[in-house]
Amino acid sequence: QVRIVESGGGLVQAGGSLRLSCAASGSTSSSNSMGWYRQTPGKQRELVARINPDGGTNYGDSVKGRFTISRDNAKNTVYLQMNSLKPEDTAVYYCNVLTLRGPYWGPGTQVTVSS
Repeated sequence: QVRIVESGGGLVQAGGSLRLSCAASGSTSSSNSMGWYRQTPGKQRELVARINPDGGTNYGDSVKGRFTISRDNAKNTVYLQMNSLKPEDTAVYYCNVLTLRGPYWGPGTQVTVSS
């Protein structure tokens, strides 16, 4: 089993910044790909950003240039720095850890951006 704890969500004004953290423990390691996805009511969950064990990253088109994903392998923790936030970034953000046994998801953290 993999335990995932997310933190850092909240309410922020448009143009502001937030930093999300996701700590994974249990049957996980620094060799796992980790990432963030987000979902709004009535829509499919979409990729925000992923980071591979070697540091390679990929981002959703809507967040490129504004969001930065990073990881601390020693802590099995991934971070998402979100700058220049827009109201359309409002969503529940979910941390994902991809292991050999399959993907694991965190419970989600709400991010609300007011205009």
